Amino acid sequence: MITTDNTIEILNDLVAIHNDRILGYERALKELGDNNSDLKHLFLNMIDESRRIKMDLGSEVQVEGGTIESGTTASGTIYRAWMDVKAMFTGHDRKSILSSCEYGEDAAQKAYNSALEEGELPRHIRTMLMEQQQLLKASHDQIKALRNATF
Repeated sequence: MITTDNTIEILNDLVAIHNDRILGYERALKELGDNNSDLKHLFLNMIDESRRIKMDLGSEVQVEGGTIESGTTASGTIYRAWMDVKAMFTGHDRKSILSSCEYGEDAAQKAYNSALEEGELPRHIRTMLMEQQQLLKASHDQIKALRNATF
């Protein structure tokens, strides 16, 4: 049986993933050239998506009696540093940026898979997480399709 503390920890882990995702897309926006307005719009939408999801997760953390995570994950920090190094060597081309974003989307999917594999989350939280994971999967697939279409 999963405890309230476990539920709070799982939810806060996902909040941290969304903090990473927001920072990752903000960084990607800075790397984009002027001729990528389609990606700028997409990345802004994904930032908004993570902010909305983060608010839903944070509400549940508070209902469970916890404090909402404000930081990022250690792997997210490492990932952003890797993006910086990669940008130095590969430049800021569209395909490299999309590949980096896809890597971040893969990490979000893994985090949701891990959360949903945890014990017996309350049904309403499990349902919320499954719905959020589907939204993120659609974003992942969109990023992947754009990357694959880029030469």
